[in-house]
Amino acid sequence: MLTYFSFPSRNKYSDFIYNSKHFTSVDYDASKHQHGLYLFKGKHFSENVDDEYENYDYLMGADLDYNNPEVVKEAIQWGLWYKDITRLDDFRCDAIKHIDSSFYEHWITIMRNHSKKELFTVGEYWGDINHLCHYLESTHFCMSLFDVPLHYHFYDASHSNGYYDMQEIFNNTLVQRYDKYAVTFVDNHDTQPGQSLTSFIEDWFKPQAYACILLREQGYPCIFYGDYYGIPHDYINPKKDLLDYMLKLRKQYVEGIRHDYIDDPDVIGWTYETGLAVILTNSEGGTKRMFVGKKYKHMIDGKHTIDIIDGYGEFICDEASLNLYIVQK
Repeated sequence: MLTYFSFPSRNKYSDFIYNSKHFTSVDYDASKHQHGLYLFKGKHFSENVDDEYENYDYLMGADLDYNNPEVVKEAIQWGLWYKDITRLDDFRCDAIKHIDSSFYEHWITIMRNHSKKELFTVGEYWGDINHLCHYLESTHFCMSLFDVPLHYHFYDASHSNGYYDMQEIFNNTLVQRYDKYAVTFVDNHDTQPGQSLTSFIEDWFKPQAYACILLREQGYPCIFYGDYYGIPHDYINPKKDLLDYMLKLRKQYVEGIRHDYIDDPDVIGWTYETGLAVILTNSEGGTKRMFVGKKYKHMIDGKHTIDIIDGYGEFICDEASLNLYIVQK
């Protein structure tokens, strides 16, 4: 039996007609009015996908066969058309763990060759650090990936009642392993309340989490719209003022020599010799002696003034808080 797929609205931009040979599977048998997972005769799921459930090629709906040359050709034509008509500079590729990885490496290469520019590309791959690293390596680092493991560290730290070991915050994360290919984030549309991957960071820990991605130079930080502007229907307040301040600090101070003090289960920090000291905790506050440079005498955070002696200061961290110190003008 021949299965026919009609998408009339897209024919305005393409005369390509999909039929059963362009798909591997569907989730509905219209002849029997039954739901299920139906693999087309002669088809097989790709091996170059995530190994969750042994093979996670199929996700939902009608599953395109990216081993079919006609599908690949149409996807390339669509990509080139979309890039040109929107004049975009970057791509965000969704749910890449379910699509043959060799396709994306081929597709992105063609997009870049055609545009003759970088076309920064980030893929959404919801997996642990080993799966993310394997994907980057097997696709020859053709794109960056969202640092999902780092997000879950933030989640654990904010939900642990103070028992999370802050020394582990960057361990086994993409920004630690391959920082040039890590897009760091705190939350996004998938992790917000009510979504399938809900894992929202507690409000009190958002400043600490954003400091970890905005006030360190590794990775490409990504700010969530819902954090910046708020999510009124979930009673989540905007953090625009705080994030604007961090962005200002990033532009002015996050460069040059950095000193890390990620050496305590409760209070961690780092400094830049340009005149910035960051100290944070998910538990009780405390102090940490950190080096910022011998040219400074005092640093302030709005509440505390820290004397700098021979380049060192005893920086104060308030309970369950982030403290940001800059040079006193």
